[in-house]
Amino acid sequence: MNAAGRPLDGRVALVVGGSGGIGAEVALALAKLGAKLIVHGGSSEQRLRATLERARALGSVADGFLAGLDSIAAAGPVLEHAHEADILVVAHGPFLQAPLHETSAIEWERLASMNLALPGALVSASLPGMRARRWGRILLFGGTRTELPRAFRTNAAYAACKTGLASLVRSIAAEYANDGIASLLACPGLVDTEYLSPSNRTAWASKAPGGRLTAASALGAWLADRLADEPPLWNGASVNLDEGLGSF
Repeated sequence: MNAAGRPLDGRVALVVGGSGGIGAEVALALAKLGAKLIVHGGSSEQRLRATLERARALGSVADGFLAGLDSIAAAGPVLEHAHEADILVVAHGPFLQAPLHETSAIEWERLASMNLALPGALVSASLPGMRARRWGRILLFGGTRTELPRAFRTNAAYAACKTGLASLVRSIAAEYANDGIASLLACPGLVDTEYLSPSNRTAWASKAPGGRLTAASALGAWLADRLADEPPLWNGASVNLDEGLGSF
């Protein structure tokens, strides 16, 4: 860590899905550690602007852009930024709660494209630059309890796509650790964000350890600290960050 306590000074972080929720908290925590931010937001100019203002108040150089992501074909603006990223964070992916017999082919395509193919494409786009610079950090997000293959009754399609990311991060570690590149899959538990409805917040809190949701800011800070680790002992890991939730 340098004298100012900003170990990521000079590093560029692309945060996909970084204008709100967990993604925004990771972005802000990276800003505190000195990273220059490129923040992607899906649709809310107001939310994106607020996140950038908070990051700049922390002393970070922060820019951002909006791009709707509902298919790989629409991902061009995001992929264009990946080559300059020293740190890639992908905190985007649609959720679906439905039993398999009610999951349509279109829904399968959307879930697989956005939760597996898009993170994979962003990783592929970022790797050449990271390899040239001999340093890179990749943070992907799984779903709750998707660090291992498990059975899910009501969100099996989503979980199947997210579980595939565990193979991706292990593959990145195996192939590119010698290039100074490290990857991590974070599987959060029940996290309190602005996207939760009051009813969901209450229902989830009743099932969470200690009867309270995980603070998104605490999760974001922990993850940003890991991305700044030297050496990255966690390289290739899929980490459950659910505070001991167990079944849900």
